[in-house]
This record gives sequence, structure tokens and C-alpha cells, in this order.
Amino acid sequence: MGTGETKPPRVWIGRLLGPLVKKKALEDGEPMRRNSPTAPFLIVSETPELHVARARLLAAFDRFVAGGEAGCTTHPHAFFGQLTPSEWSKIMHKHLDHHLRQFGA
Repeated sequence: MGTGETKPPRVWIGRLLGPLVKKKALEDGEPMRRNSPTAPFLIVSETPELHVARARLLAAFDRFVAGGEAGCTTHPHAFFGQLTPSEWSKIMHKHLDHHLRQFGA
């Protein structure tokens, strides 16, 4: 999402609460909260093969890092709305960290 490869629509609850939650979500030192809601279009219904999912994750991570600030999308985040490249970087870091903690990695 941070590179603009996928451009999901804004979710209605994000339009209402996104600006209020964005500051708290982007605070330094604060991990993403457990049980944060997931937008329906992001829910994976099939069970992917671990090596395939890992390769996709690493490739997406590499594309995001290689793109730098210029590679960040100007498309609004589905929940938080407009993000600067710095904010995209923080939210991508927190999201990846959240899932790595979720799976004990």
C-alpha cells in the first residue's frame, strides 16, 4: 500500500476516526495495538505457503525501501488518510513489527 501498488478505497470508519487516531498510531516507541481492526479487503482467506509469503513480503519490503521518499504513494491510506513519506515509513514499520510479534518472529 505504501508504494501505491494497491490503492484501496478509504473505509468509512477511517474517514471519521482516522485523523484522530493517526497521531497516536504514529507515536515513537508505541507498537501497533493488538486486535486492531483489519479492513475487509486486506483479510487473507487462503493459507499461503510460508516460503511464497515470505518471498512476497521481502520483495515488497525491498521495493518500499528502494523507492525512498519518492517511492511513497500520494494515495491516501485506507484508514488514516493522507500520509507523508515519513508517516508511511513509520506506519509500514509498525505494521510489519506488529505481524512479526503476532507470529513470535
